[in-house]
Amino acid sequence: MSAKATISKEVFSPQDERMLGAVQVKRRTKKKIPFLATGGQGEYRTYICLSVSNKKPPQVFVTKVKQFEGSSCFVRRSQWTLDQLRQVNGIDPNKQSHGDFSPLYASGSAQQSKSASSFCHDQESPEFDLQFENALDQWVASSGSEKFTFFQILNHTCQRYLPERKPEFINCQSRLFAGNSILHSAADSVTSAVQKASQALNERGERLGRAEESTAEMMNSAQQFADTAHKLKDENQSDLKTISDNPVFGIGRNCESL
Repeated sequence: MSAKATISKEVFSPQDERMLGAVQVKRRTKKKIPFLATGGQGEYRTYICLSVSNKKPPQVFVTKVKQFEGSSCFVRRSQWTLDQLRQVNGIDPNKQSHGDFSPLYASGSAQQSKSASSFCHDQESPEFDLQFENALDQWVASSGSEKFTFFQILNHTCQRYLPERKPEFINCQSRLFAGNSILHSAADSVTSAVQKASQALNERGERLGRAEESTAEMMNSAQQFADTAHKLKDENQSDLKTISDNPVFGIGRNCESL
């Protein structure tokens, strides 16, 4: 199981959240902590993860997850809601200084190097900044391709879950937003299909409802007709009995007997 699949299963699923995407990162500049001993917990891997809650209404989170060297566990660290994200800075795409990724971060290093080199050709830097309401994080991803994929997911998620106040995306390649139009087109197609199917079901339900009403009316009319027929039959039988018992109407029979 990949690291990201494990994070999704162990960190987010127990919280009833679904992980949408993640990018492996390290800081471009180390945090200065003067009052603590440096390297207290050793080396670690860091992932910036995007997740959404399964409850309604859904909430989207940006979470920092770490895995310390020698441990198989992933630990949830800082977390923000998506609406606290103010700016996503893709850094100048022409910038060539991508930083070094240590072997600890280079799982599948040959493949990542190949991806990074191809994206370097496209002038894609793996560096980026995330500006929140109360924090600024400066990162370098394991590769430009991984950063770009995460940005695509992040941009699409903002478009979907933040109808009003969306974060600003700056210094990002235009193809990031071109891909977003494709995602929206696909989403619109799915939405349209669902709406059409729902409309067809509603119309069918209305037709069935009208058919049931017509059937009920016919059954009611038939019952009324049957009741009327029984009533007329009873009345006719009563009238015939009255005629039969009346002496006036019985003269013919008396004459015949003579």
